This record gives sequence, C-alpha cells and structure tokens, in this order.
Amino acid sequence: MRIEGQGIGVPMVRRWLSRAAAALLWVCLASGFAAGAGQPHYLVTHYLVTNDDVPFGNSVSFYTVGANGLLTLKEQVITGGWGTGGGYFGANRINVLSGGNDECVYASDGSTGDIAGIDVSTLQLAGTTSGSGTDTGISNGIGLAMNSQYLYASFTDSSTIGTFQVQPGCTLTFVNDVSVAGLQAGIVDGMAVSGNMLVVTYGDGSIESFNIASGTPVSNGDEQNSTAYVAAQGATYPTSVEITEDGHYALFGDTATSTTVEVSDISSGALSKTVVNSLGTAINSSNILLSPDETLLYISNTQGDEITAAFFGKSTGKLSAGCASPGLRGYSSKWSYLAGLTLDTNTGTGGVVYVAEFGSTSYIGIVEVSSTGGKCTLAESPGSPVLDSASVGLLSIGTFPPRSF
Repeated sequence: MRIEGQGIGVPMVRRWLSRAAAALLWVCLASGFAAGAGQPHYLVTHYLVTNDDVPFGNSVSFYTVGANGLLTLKEQVITGGWGTGGGYFGANRINVLSGGNDECVYASDGSTGDIAGIDVSTLQLAGTTSGSGTDTGISNGIGLAMNSQYLYASFTDSSTIGTFQVQPGCTLTFVNDVSVAGLQAGIVDGMAVSGNMLVVTYGDGSIESFNIASGTPVSNGDEQNSTAYVAAQGATYPTSVEITEDGHYALFGDTATSTTVEVSDISSGALSKTVVNSLGTAINSSNILLSPDETLLYISNTQGDEITAAFFGKSTGKLSAGCASPGLRGYSSKWSYLAGLTLDTNTGTGGVVYVAEFGSTSYIGIVEVSSTGGKCTLAESPGSPVLDSASVGLLSIGTFPPRSF
C-alpha cells in the first residue's frame, strides 16, 4: 500500500474499487426556479461538479441540491476514458468554463491520458482530446487549469504540461506540450492560471511560473525552493496553488505536519520568495480555496478530519488564524482523506464549503460558514456527509457557474 504525503497511492485505491463502477460529475444548488420544458439546464440550475476518477470507466454525474445542501442524482455522463482512482491532492481534475456561447465542464481521465468536454446546456459529452503520445497520468492523475482560450493539463507521469486550445462546443484542440521538472527532479503537481501567468508546484519543494501570453508556457526563470521547504529541510512542501483575483499574490497549500500556507508576491510578473504562515495544528493543508470576496482562505486538512479557515488581506497578502471545523463525520469509518474544495455561492464567503471525502466509497462533506466582526465559525451541516456512490476515489470537485477568478 502506498500513501504519499501529497496524494493517495493508486494501488491502495484499486484494491478498494469495483471495476464496474462508473464515475460522477455532479450538480448542486437549485437556483430557486423549476426547470421549464425545453430550457437549457444552465439557465435554471446551479451545479456542483465532480470528477470521480474511476479506473475502468470514468464518468461525470450531476446532482441537484435541495434544502440544507442535500443532493439528488440527476444524470451521469460517461467520459469514455479511464481515471486513476487516486494520486496527487493538488492536481485538480475538473475545470469549469462559463462565458461566451459555451458553458462547459472539462474532466481528465488519467489512465487514458485524455480530457473530456461536457456541454452543460445539454449534459452531453462533447468529445475527448488527448495530448502527445508520451503524455500520461496513470499513476497520479492529470491536473487542469484554464482561461477562456486555453486549457493546461499537468501530466504527472511524463511531467509535461499540455496546452489545449478551447474550441466551440466544449471541444479542445491539442497544441503542444513542454517538459518540466522541479529542482529536486519533482514532477508537475498543482497549477493555477491568472492573466498571462501559469503557476505550478512540483511536489518536491520547488515552484515555478510561466508566461502564457502566446498560449504555450514559457518559463519566467523564477524556479525556486519554497521558504518552508528550506526551513523544514524537506518535511514541508507546496502542493496546491491559488491566485488572487487581481493577480497580485499566489498562495500555496503545503503538505506539512501542521496547517501551513505560503504566499508569494507575483505582481512583478514572477514569483518572489514565499512567506510562511502557520495557521493551525491540523495535519496537512494540501488543498486551498479563496472565498469569492477573498476575505477567507479555506484549507482542507487532507490527512485529518477538519476544514480550516484563515483570514486573508487581499491588499496585503497577509494571512491570520481564523477558525476550524469540528472533526467531520465518518472519518476512518466511511472515508479516509479530505481533498478538493468548492463553494455554494460565488458571492461573499461562499456560504457553504463542500469538501471531497475520499474512500472506498466517497462522500461529500457540507460545512456551513459564518464570518462577522473578525471572527468565523465552520459547522458541519446536519445532512452531511452525502454518499457519492458512483465514486471510489473522489479528489476533485467544482461548481457551475465557476467563481469569477
């Protein structure tokens, strides 16, 4: 059995899963209007989406969300590829595009090395696109990051970043790939896009940014080891990435023995030395997510049972301790790891935090947020967790429409 600090070992997951299982992209939060006959789904429904990452037949499922965040399965979309059922926490396996004439969800199939595009208006598979013949993500998955023109895929086995051009109808065209490596020969892990910059982590303590003004990533020449990695002599290292709406700061969720987040000022167009923030004692901070108003940073304590929230000053880049949830229900008995995060709404603090709960059968945790007067609380909803029966390795979730940045 292999359990890595920044991800889930695939051999362990494959012992858990049923080979006949289908995967699930899913939807939540009704907008308050009943769907009218013949109307596109996205005009009347707000979605929570998941990539279930199932080997031997991946899928994306849609769940509507009722009162108190309770989920009802609406539809499953088969991607036509195979997932990995585990891998790196920081590699976000699902992305959402909303704008122009297309409303799309993109989900990666790590074992078959392709990206599936799904049309949200019809809940139908638009097609799949592969990278080059050497682009693979069998062991640890394929992470995704995108803007309105290009989707970037982190192929974790080949340590390549594939560039795909967004086409009408939720399809993609493969452009090219570039080989990348960390300073300690680490492979590409987490990614985030803001403007003309792509920021990546390598899972070995090093980070790097790329200029994507012309589409294909070109290094900004700023590859460096993070401050926490150096201070901890390798025991702490950046895994996931978030970038502020104005593109001023990059935030890194660290794999660590406590809750550790690093911040880099990127306003110069390159990474600056990271500033380390110690925000609690819960183990690991491998997935992070900024609230829509950027006042709170949500942190998934991936090898524990808590969600942590830290206060963030978007004008200063400074983080300070906020609050933590009680232990979420079902830890060890139902699920083993916390993973990706998403939010109920795209305004304010997001209202409710949803967290992927990885296990032989997976769950979705629902955590209600309250923040006022410089204090916050995180409380698990009475209806949480919700069984995600189609998934045997849930790591990545998102919402439609997506957050604006």
